[in-house]
Amino acid sequence: MNMAINTFKQGLLAGKPQIGLWISLCSPFAADVVSCAGFDWTLLDMEHSPNEMPTVLGQLQAMQQGTTTPLVRPVWNDPLLVKRLLDLGAPGLLFPMIQSVAEAQQAVASTRYPPNGFRGVSLAQRGNRFGRTSDYFDQVEAQTCILIQLETQHALKQAKAIANVDGVDGIFFGPADISADSGHLGTVNDPSVWDDIMATAEVVRGEGKAVGTLVGDAQKAIDLIENGFTFVACGSDLGLLARGSDALLSTVRQGIS
Repeated sequence: MNMAINTFKQGLLAGKPQIGLWISLCSPFAADVVSCAGFDWTLLDMEHSPNEMPTVLGQLQAMQQGTTTPLVRPVWNDPLLVKRLLDLGAPGLLFPMIQSVAEAQQAVASTRYPPNGFRGVSLAQRGNRFGRTSDYFDQVEAQTCILIQLETQHALKQAKAIANVDGVDGIFFGPADISADSGHLGTVNDPSVWDDIMATAEVVRGEGKAVGTLVGDAQKAIDLIENGFTFVACGSDLGLLARGSDALLSTVRQGIS
């Protein structure tokens, strides 16, 4: 039994747009629903949702039937948590709040077995199909996608060097935190913030690395992809539920005479 090909990572390397959805509901059942929609990738968020290892496991299991690649964002650049998520079989990780080359190097090293890093070795875990994946140790580095999230003005200034860290597959911009760090808390669409993001994205693309982000608007997602972004989450399961339920109730109330 060979290790599965990471189609999301392949898409990044080929420069093919990858359309994603943010996952915050922490529900295997909800993950099962969206896994059938046909998104290229989803992001199971542990940083800003009450996800824990058991709920992440359930969502990874629920998404097995679909063609969507489920990535995970750990709460921090924590090697112990990274080890456990990879053992669960996460095909890729998005590391939050990376501020330097050294932090990006630590992130990558935590996903690599010795001598390339310091990931602890388990011979039987979900990631290697409980010891059944014969080429796991040969292929896991090539099939694991490593994304680095930049969230401050300081990080943007380090973007070129961070993008060139060996093992980094893409740079993800966090508009909400960049906005806050730039003095525009809660104003994620401030033009000056996006000017900074777009200028930095151009630098990163010039180094041959994919760039991505999260937005809550379909047209914004389209515009970003048409302007060189490779992987964009165009919404979230939480947002779809909240906005959809609001719209449904409003429509019915307005229709009652």
